[in-house]
Amino acid sequence: MYETVITVVGNVGTEPRQRVVAGGAIVADFRVASTPRRYDKNSGTWSDAGTTWYRVTCWRALAEHTTQSLQKGDRVIVTGRLDTKTWVSPQGEERSSLEIEASAIGFDLSRGPVTQQRAPRDPETVAAPEEPAGPEHVDEAPDVAA
Repeated sequence: MYETVITVVGNVGTEPRQRVVAGGAIVADFRVASTPRRYDKNSGTWSDAGTTWYRVTCWRALAEHTTQSLQKGDRVIVTGRLDTKTWVSPQGEERSSLEIEASAIGFDLSRGPVTQQRAPRDPETVAAPEEPAGPEHVDEAPDVAA
């Protein structure tokens, strides 16, 4: 099945929220508002077009890093799978929302510099170095027959 992959540039509209789901996986979600700007050649001015809101969901390490790094108002770039959710409101109106299951999230560096801090590796997922074959240390020289 084909997936719709999208990249959105916008502002974080809600504080990222993290939770643990059944099975122990970490998930985080927040909303992003994207408002395109258009230049009108006739008037020589810029104007904002309509704002589109996206619900962004991310999993595991990306979820942890998102809640540690992002806050409401940050300018971000989100890439992931686009999905549309539809439901009926209590008033009987059909509603829909755009949702992105993020595969990558980053800061928009056109707004200013950012310094990345690498997350430490999980010792349980990093293989221990193999022990060298043979003795590690020899105290005495071997006997040599003359």
